[in-house]
Amino acid sequence: MFQQSLSSFDSTLLVRDAQGCYLPASSDQILEAARQVVDQKMTRGTAFSSPAVVKEYLTTKLSGLDVEVFAVLFLDSQHCLIEYVEMFQGTLNQTSVYPREVVRAALDRHAAAVIVSHNHPSGVPEPSAADEALTAHLKQALTLMDIRMLDHIVVAGQKTTSFAERGLL
Repeated sequence: MFQQSLSSFDSTLLVRDAQGCYLPASSDQILEAARQVVDQKMTRGTAFSSPAVVKEYLTTKLSGLDVEVFAVLFLDSQHCLIEYVEMFQGTLNQTSVYPREVVRAALDRHAAAVIVSHNHPSGVPEPSAADEALTAHLKQALTLMDIRMLDHIVVAGQKTTSFAERGLL
C-alpha cells in the first residue's frame, strides 16, 4: 500500500517535514540539499584539478540565489581548497566588495591563491565594466601580498564566464 502511494511521486524529490510526513521538495530545498552535498564532497584539501571542476562547484554554490553574492575559494600552493567563503552579499544586481577584506581573509588562512566568484541573478553571465574594474583592483591588491588570483568566475544559473579563459586576468 505504502509503495503504491509513493509510485505517484516517482519523478518528484521528497523531503520529510517535522511530523515525519513526506512532501514534494521545493526548488529551494533541492538547491540547499545540493549545496550541502557539495560541501561534504569538497572538503578542505580537495584539489581543484581543472576549470570545469571549479565551475561545477561554484555553479552549485551560487546558482539560484536571489541576490548577488561574492565568494572566494582560498587555496594552498597546490590549488587545494582551504576554505570557501561567501564574503559579501548585496542586492538583486550589485554587491559591494572590499579588497582589503579579501586580502585580510586570504592572509588569515595562509592562502597562496584565490579564485573569486559572484553570481548574476539576472541569468546573464556577461561581466560588467564594474566587474572588470573590481577584478583588476583586487588582483593588484592580492599580488602585493604574493597571493595569486587564478580566476574570477561569474555564475548565472547554469552558465558561467571565466575571466581567465577570456584573457581578462
